[in-house]
Amino acid sequence: MSQDIDPILKEIESFIEGLELDVEPKGLYEPVGYCLRNGGKRIRPAMTLMACEMFGGAYKNALPAAVGLELFHNFTLLHDDIMDEAPIRRNRPTVHKKWNINTAILSGDLMYALAYKFVTQVPDNKLRQVVDFSTKP
Repeated sequence: MSQDIDPILKEIESFIEGLELDVEPKGLYEPVGYCLRNGGKRIRPAMTLMACEMFGGAYKNALPAAVGLELFHNFTLLHDDIMDEAPIRRNRPTVHKKWNINTAILSGDLMYALAYKFVTQVPDNKLRQVVDFSTKP
């Protein structure tokens, strides 16, 4: 991996663009695609890939987990927009304004499930460490 972050960001965007989000139920998947294609800096997944390589891992193997982290982040933003009654996110209507609150909640839940699906694609011998939220080392 290069020191330049642009190739990393391109790989992340390519992975996200390749997600199958044009499936049923469209009423839940369409808002997920809307959120993910609404921009963002993608710093969290980029840092995940860079950290993986820094510690000797193959960053391409960490790409699903890194995108899972991005999905999780966007899930929190979607639910935060509902709680804050925010009308705009990244210069576009929020999901609950474009669709409705119920759709936003359920699409956020779908994003959480997809995040879990991708994060758990790490090797079995690392999975517990990745998903353990405790503060113990």
